[in-house]
Parts: sequence; structure tokens; C-alpha cells
Amino acid sequence: METESTSGLRPRRGGTVKKIALLAVVCILAAGGGVFAAVAPGFARGSMESEAGSAVRSAPGVASPVVAPVKLDVSPDDGAKQVNPAAPVSLKVTNGRIEGVTLTTTGGEAVQGTFAGDGSSWSAVGPLKFNTEYSYTYVVTDGAGREKSTTHSFSTVSSSHEADAAIYPLDGMKVGVGQPLQVIFSEPVVNRAEVEKAIKVTSSAGQTGAFHWFSDTMVRYRPEGFWAANTTVTMDMQLFGVDLGNGQIANFNKKVNVNIGDKRVAIADSAAHTFTLSVNDQVVKTLPVSMGDERFPSARGYAVLMEKNRYDHFRAASIGLKPGDPAYYGEVDVEYSIRLTLSGAYIHQALESAYPFIGNKNVSHGCIGFAPEGAAWVYNNMTTGDVVQVINTKGDYAAHDDGYGDWNIPWTEYDN
Repeated sequence: METESTSGLRPRRGGTVKKIALLAVVCILAAGGGVFAAVAPGFARGSMESEAGSAVRSAPGVASPVVAPVKLDVSPDDGAKQVNPAAPVSLKVTNGRIEGVTLTTTGGEAVQGTFAGDGSSWSAVGPLKFNTEYSYTYVVTDGAGREKSTTHSFSTVSSSHEADAAIYPLDGMKVGVGQPLQVIFSEPVVNRAEVEKAIKVTSSAGQTGAFHWFSDTMVRYRPEGFWAANTTVTMDMQLFGVDLGNGQIANFNKKVNVNIGDKRVAIADSAAHTFTLSVNDQVVKTLPVSMGDERFPSARGYAVLMEKNRYDHFRAASIGLKPGDPAYYGEVDVEYSIRLTLSGAYIHQALESAYPFIGNKNVSHGCIGFAPEGAAWVYNNMTTGDVVQVINTKGDYAAHDDGYGDWNIPWTEYDN
């Protein structure tokens, strides 16, 4: 006869004891808080706890923890075009950790970045380049330590949408008290407020001022009165990445320090035929001159000295004169030339034929003409940014953008 097992259970045909033993193992594991993913033979899978509600997830022969899915916030998006080079390049992860990031141009130039201490984020350091393709690869692990590598790409603003600017005065220049700060953009500016916000102007004298747009590409800045003598004005332009409008993006940051010299303001009196220069509000010199005649009266108001040339060449055609006109003078060489307007008004040594009229009659085409000694003195004692005020003339004001006509604009209109 058959013997009984030491367990007190009788062996039965078909391996009943083995099945009971396997069931016991499953029960023991269940009591310990775990469930095998692989289902033992002869047991229905549906009789077990679901994976979603379990502390382990099933895999053939492996038990691994159930973890929340990794969530990524990546900027820029994969395949993005016309990305602003100043826009942040970043990666943030939830329910995971960033193990490594590489950001490179297609030419292999790497962009450096910084990680958060807990590995939850990464961001690029510094701006990108214009008109450049970038490859962006990042490696992230989830809560179970499983690693995944992802690569995507994007490209930055093309050259056709890149804007720069010309700035005057240049860094380190020394100019007179009348010199406005000027920025001329290569592309039209629609978002003027954004541009103004990105340009910070400070004065060592504490002066404040205002911007004035002369066109959709040119903006200037000046205080209500002349700059304080012997001070420094700083223009800090943080324009890289600023959207000028119509997709045009500024491509530069620049800081310029402008040194303001003594206050030199001259009064050119068309009726008295005199030119009187004051330095720091003290009269230092009065010289005889000949100014614009009846047909070409000198423009009234303030003019700012623009540039100086020891020798210059004038052409009558440049002011619309043609042969046969009584005022036509052909082409002449002049000395001690200082430009007042873009349209052709100058301080300069008069032609020899005008010498007899200096100090008693106006015979010029709108310029302020001096005898040789007077022209040399003014040339050596005045500089760009200094101011000349023309009075007692029948001429109208020059156009405000015909040179630096800023001081002829009332402050309430300039600061608008």
C-alpha cells in the first residue's frame, strides 16, 4: 500500500503535491508584498492582482519596480526653424534625472551648459549663433535607472533676418556738449519700445534724456539741455536677440563710453557778420565772417559740428547749381572745413574773392566764411559735437535730420 507523506498529505496521481507546494510559494510571496509576473502553470492570470496596482511590474524572468513615466520639457522643439539665438535652450525633467546633454553645431562646435544640482534641469550658457544648425542630444534615466538617449535638431534665425546697426559717437570718443547719441539700424524697427528698453543711457552728471525717432531706422538720444561739460555718458545696448519686428532680430550687444569736453557754443550773427565763441559760458573770441546771401541765406537755429577736414573739395553741382547760373562756382578747394549739415553748410576759410566782404556783407552759399587766420583758429579750437547757433538770418531751419538738428526740436516734441 502507498505510504503517507511527512506533510500529512497524501500523494495523488498527476503531481498534486507539487502543485500544492507551488501554491504555497506563491502565497508566501504574496504575503511578503510581491507578485510574480510570470504565472505558474495551471493558474489563471486573472486571479492575480493587476500590475498597475502592484509594487512590481512583470517581465519574463525579471521583477522591476513600477515608476511614474518621465516627463520632459525641451526647448526649442525638435525641427524648430528661425529660432532666436537669444532664446533659452533648456531641458527640464520630471520623474527622472538628466545624465548628460550635448548641444553642438553641425560643424561640431559645442555649446556649454549647466545642470541643476538634482539633475532635474539643464540650460545652455550664453547665446547661440545666427544662421546655424544645432544638434541637441540628451540622456535621461527614470526612477528605475533605465536610460534613454534622444537627439533632435533645430536651426536659428537666418542671415536674411539678422539686423545690425551703426553707432555714433564711437566708444572712447571725445565730443562737444551738443552731440546726440545715434543708432542707425540696418533694418526697419517696428518694436520701438522694445529697442528703447534695451538701451540704457547714463551720465556721470546724473542727466537723463529721451529717445527720438527720425525714421524707422534711426533713433537719437539727448538730454533736455546740453550735456554737462567734462562728463562721461555711457550707452549700454543689450540688443542681441531683440525682435525689431517683421522677424528681424538684432545681432549685437555693445557698450560705448562717450567723453564730453568743455562747453563750446558759438553764435553766428548774420546781421552783425560776427562769430562769437564762448567756452564754459565765457566769451573767448569774436571773429568777422561772411554768411549766406539773399538767395542762399544761412539756416537758422542750432547746428552741431559733424566733422573736420583740413582740406576739402566743394562742387557747385552738389547743391543743385549748373553752369550758366550766376551762383555757379564749379569746383573749388577749401581749407579748414567743418561740416554743419549733410546738405552742404560748412564753416571754412572763405575763397580769396570773398575776403573783401568778410565782416561787412554776406556773399556765401549758406556757409560761414572766415579769413584765413580766423578759419584756422576756429578749426583748432572747436571740435565735433560743439554747437553753433545762427541768428538774424532770413533762412529757415534746416531739416532736423540734415545733420544734428535735434536742438531745434522743442523738448515736449522730442520727448514723445
